[in-house]
Amino acid sequence: MGRVVACANQKGGVGKTTTVVNLATYLALDGLRVLIVDLDPQGNATSGLGIDRAADAASIYPALVDGSSAAGLVQPTQVEQLWIIPSGRDLAGAEVELVGLAQRERKLQLALSELRPRFDFILLDCPPAVGLLTVNALTAADGVLVPIQCEYYALEGLSQLLSTIDLVRDNLNPRLGLTGILLTMYDARTTLSADVAAEVRRHLDGQVFRTVVPRSVRLAEAPSYGRPIARYSPESRGAHAYRELAAEIQERSGAVPA
Repeated sequence: MGRVVACANQKGGVGKTTTVVNLATYLALDGLRVLIVDLDPQGNATSGLGIDRAADAASIYPALVDGSSAAGLVQPTQVEQLWIIPSGRDLAGAEVELVGLAQRERKLQLALSELRPRFDFILLDCPPAVGLLTVNALTAADGVLVPIQCEYYALEGLSQLLSTIDLVRDNLNPRLGLTGILLTMYDARTTLSADVAAEVRRHLDGQVFRTVVPRSVRLAEAPSYGRPIARYSPESRGAHAYRELAAEIQERSGAVPA
């Protein structure tokens, strides 16, 4: 049974999509069967893997709103062993349409139930807000991976998100755990990055990944070419960081290729 991990943070620009795309790629390159579900209407995970959103590709929308099967929505990517359910333009209306539905927080959980046996990992790329799409992701997930940028307001946003995770655990998904907190956009030249990293580790000792993702031009460039960093600049610092994160995730979860 595949492990479902939601990559979430209500703050934008912290590296959620970069983390999902590149972590998924390295897990797949290690021989694991991996599925990305792009839940963000902006569709950056979709375009970051070279898939054209303008082609009106099917998104998770019909499975959420109409209860359709999700199996037919899965598409292959340029990386062997990595698949995606893309984001589509129709996903922008899902937040509104879910409001009037019964069991609206559990629609994604139901949609993924038929897919979990097929994959080792299912990574959910959440939008930068705590709306119904993110709540659906947290309700469907076994764990939450939280990327936080090494900047001043990082801890403030983190405490809010951890409170949301506690609420979902208490009311909707008692198995939900914290997969880990990932420090991103670390700039070794600044005291601020070091101070934020030290503060996060001091408050959440043991829950922060050893891996730290550096601020990297190559990581920023890769999505514009529709490639994960492993295909764009495999020897860059960002690539090494996500390779190490994939190893650390496998170490924590005990995952082995199916």
